[in-house]
Amino acid sequence: MAKILVADDEPDNQTFLILALEHVGHEVISAEDGEEAVGLALKESPDLILMDVRMPVLDGYEACRRMRSEPSLQQVPVVLLSVRGAEAVQRGYEAGATEYVIKPFALEKLLERVSEILARTGPPM
Repeated sequence: MAKILVADDEPDNQTFLILALEHVGHEVISAEDGEEAVGLALKESPDLILMDVRMPVLDGYEACRRMRSEPSLQQVPVVLLSVRGAEAVQRGYEAGATEYVIKPFALEKLLERVSEILARTGPPM
């Protein structure tokens, strides 16, 4: 299975995603803000990153931009998560996001998207 970085400053959201991803067999590492997410991504080389947009220190957009500026992270899929609508979605893609998922989301659908992205990008399933 894949190594997935979950970045969210809300402990309940983070725990929910970690448990769901681990339940289907993924290894999960986590960060509580955008700066920590960038550092962990560089150190841990995840296969996919799930990142909330609204976080302290660096928001998800800026964290995504910084990840995209790193050669070792340019091909790592980044899925931004947010309650914000169409304008935020466009901003997410401009920052380099692979996907943008609007909250609230159905967990099954998110897990399907994760599987599809991983299948498309080639990491271990």
